[in-house]
Amino acid sequence: MNGETMAHQPPTGTDRAAIETVSVPPTASFVLSLIAGLLILAGVGMILAFSNGAPYYGMMAGYSGVMNGYYGMMGAYGGWSFGAEALGLVSGIGVLVGAMMIFARPTAASNWGLMVLIFSVLSFFGMGGFFIGAILGVIGGALAMASRPGAAPR
Repeated sequence: MNGETMAHQPPTGTDRAAIETVSVPPTASFVLSLIAGLLILAGVGMILAFSNGAPYYGMMAGYSGVMNGYYGMMGAYGGWSFGAEALGLVSGIGVLVGAMMIFARPTAASNWGLMVLIFSVLSFFGMGGFFIGAILGVIGGALAMASRPGAAPR
């Protein structure tokens, strides 16, 4: 070189590849996972409302109704709702955290997509956000796992 600096030359070869590698968050998987987490938590809210003293009467509530009471199927003192509530709560929070991290750290989106996928499958056992939330979470997690880090949308 004759004393000229290389800073004024356009990037070539590996320099160009380094410039084109940009962390672009996988937006579709983020949005689907976020909606899934919110639906799963809404499903947990519905289970809580029906099993722990919602102001409904008749078959759905009361002292020994099917959905509530001390001896009902989803009742607080003999039903299976506490396990479903706990599993749904943990799953919903896990899916939301995974969705946020897919957006915040797009280079590790496949790892966070796996987390969303696992918690979405687990949420099927806790009502799964009316099952739509679990299905959206599975799709969002799979999309995040399929995304390539640094791939710009075309």
